Amino acid sequence: MSTARRGGRRRPAETGHDEPDERWAVSYADMVTVLMCLFIVLFAMSSVDKGKYEQLANSLSAGFGQEVTEGGADTVEGIVIPPDAVMDEDPEDLAAMAAAEYESLEELRERMRASLAAEGLEDTVEFVIDDRGLKVGLVGAETFFADNSTDLSAKADAVLDAIGGVLADVDNQVSVEGHADHRSPAAPFPTNWELSGGRATQVARFLVEHERIGGPRVKATGFSDTRPIAEGDGADELARNRRVDIVVESDEKDEVRALIPAIAEATQGR
Repeated sequence: MSTARRGGRRRPAETGHDEPDERWAVSYADMVTVLMCLFIVLFAMSSVDKGKYEQLANSLSAGFGQEVTEGGADTVEGIVIPPDAVMDEDPEDLAAMAAAEYESLEELRERMRASLAAEGLEDTVEFVIDDRGLKVGLVGAETFFADNSTDLSAKADAVLDAIGGVLADVDNQVSVEGHADHRSPAAPFPTNWELSGGRATQVARFLVEHERIGGPRVKATGFSDTRPIAEGDGADELARNRRVDIVVESDEKDEVRALIPAIAEATQGR
């Protein structure tokens, strides 16, 4: 073979041109495969079995107390929710519940009155039924506490003993709330917060320690002079603002308790 013939065919490297790189085809094929899988999944999701769909709908309807459509339901044992538990409360039902709660609080009030009357103490407290429950106001701080003191008087012990005997028979939460007039207290109380809170605490302690009312049911709060019920600087007005309230809280829902004041007003207006 001649030298010219051997040199007639040149290798690619010798021509100065590279062969095409076809590695991109692998990535392209992977992308096409992923797209194909995506469209298969979307198609499968769009194809709903009508029979199975109706069974699911009927099962949910039966569970919520609704009528079952034709085709039957997938009967599964469990708790069936009545329709009235799913729907909002009827206004008439709320009113009936509020009336029943008012009667319960009224009956509690009368039991306290009778207990106090038996000891000749019926004029030492004031009763109010409102959206919080039954409020028992200890009238006149001097009746229950010495001036600028948190120590309970002998009369206070007798009143709380009569009230506590009734409270021990119910399960309601009890809020003891102390109040003061706007004048600054003397030592050892730096402000009316300590004075009003200390008096509320003493009443709460008496109910828990002497009347055996469960501690988790009782709370004590001091409001200082922030919630006066009488305006003026006269002796009577100041005495009314120096008070301790015992609130027997209603355990009904907010919608029911909100109706109690109107029922109380209507009842008192008869």
